[in-house]
Amino acid sequence: MPCRNIVPKSVQKPHPPIWVACSRRETIHRAARNGVGALAFAFLEPEQAGKWVEEYYDIVKSEDCVPIGHSVNPNIAIVTGMSCHSDEAEAIRRGLDGFRFFGYSLGYYAVFGEHKPGQADLWQRFLEVKEQLPENAGRGGIGTPAQLREHLSRYEKAGIDQVMFVQQSGANRHEHICESLEIFASKVMPEFKEREEARAAEKRRELAPYIEAALARKPRMPPIDDADIPRVEAFRRKAPSPIVGSDRGGAISIPTQDPLLRHG
Repeated sequence: MPCRNIVPKSVQKPHPPIWVACSRRETIHRAARNGVGALAFAFLEPEQAGKWVEEYYDIVKSEDCVPIGHSVNPNIAIVTGMSCHSDEAEAIRRGLDGFRFFGYSLGYYAVFGEHKPGQADLWQRFLEVKEQLPENAGRGGIGTPAQLREHLSRYEKAGIDQVMFVQQSGANRHEHICESLEIFASKVMPEFKEREEARAAEKRRELAPYIEAALARKPRMPPIDDADIPRVEAFRRKAPSPIVGSDRGGAISIPTQDPLLRHG
């Protein structure tokens, strides 16, 4: 990869954490071997997710973990639908079709669909088959605050580090999404947040020696030689085009005697 200066610089040090999207168990294993986080898009039941969590962290703690980055991001996140309302039926009415559409569209573009850009009506196709679509564990995030607490507690006990909510797909309304987030933030999130600091600290202590050992195994490239860093001339130092020139801001100037064009 050519030498490049990336700006703006990230706030996190040494850099933002690296993740890989995983829909299969084998990819979660690969994420662990490379020392990166696993974003699981499989809508797993907590019991199955717990098995994947165990396997992931067993690899992170083993000699098979050789980081591809300059730090290790030991985390597993999982996707679930979310629509939170005091009335379960209303939560389902507002959020279930959008979550089903999310899963349907993933399959459509990756597995079974034949798409004609600009003409294929994916939403209409979904409506025709939505009642035949199988349910999955991700639906558990659609319901009352009490139901969401129970749903998320099962994943917390299974060792899942983060949960990603799907609310914004399909025909879901913006105001319903905002209301759902507000209810979740006030009625569900506080008890999980209260436990998170202690959980994260204990996890860091447990994994610290394994991460240190993994980083020691990482093969590192030598620093780039000064001669290999390209020297780029300032734009103004280059010979201007006889027809069109551009300033640093991207504006276009066209040499002309016409005052209207010159000032336009």
